[in-house]
Amino acid sequence: MAASPVRVKICGLTRPEDAVIAAAAGASYLGVVFAGGPRRVDIDTAAAVRAAAPTVPVLGVYGGQPIPEILASSRAAGLTGAQLHGPYSRADAARLRDAGLLVWRVVRIAAPEDLDALAEAALDADAVLVEPRVAGVGGGAGVALELAVAREARGRLAGVTMVLAGGLMPGTVGAAAALVRPEVVDVSSGVEYLPGIKDPEKIARFLEAVFGHSAIS
Repeated sequence: MAASPVRVKICGLTRPEDAVIAAAAGASYLGVVFAGGPRRVDIDTAAAVRAAAPTVPVLGVYGGQPIPEILASSRAAGLTGAQLHGPYSRADAARLRDAGLLVWRVVRIAAPEDLDALAEAALDADAVLVEPRVAGVGGGAGVALELAVAREARGRLAGVTMVLAGGLMPGTVGAAAALVRPEVVDVSSGVEYLPGIKDPEKIARFLEAVFGHSAIS
């Protein structure tokens, strides 16, 4: 029996033209960052990205903003969902879902005991994103999660939509998808030539690599 196709999220978009390229290549989700860093956008830019690919869900990435701010920015930019990094609770996730947003909760892993957070994160979430925890860095910083750890996370998230993130590139994502079998893979720096500026060729190769490993017996 074939596995379900792995979907792709292209995150850290800062330009509408990159959203068009990602959508045309077959991305199932797009992401815009409000949490900080070189890919941070304002509401007007997020709305422009959303308008450029109107049929693809766009998630805002947040890192501590209050829930009312997330709700307001989502409405203003027309976003589909929220990806929650930082100290967000199950109640926060439930409040966003009650407002009609898709909610991805994030678990960052640096040690085996960090895997214990997966069960709680799966509550009141549409998906759980798993990525490495890098000291002093809010996101994955282009660092890949060890595949053995990712497989353990996959096992603990049985029946839950798992998003694998961190350090994925066109040359590595196919093997990672085949071994870990997440429902979604998330990429940002792996398809860029500058922070926030996507490379169309890398996007195409990334999607081709994922789709080439999505129908595994």
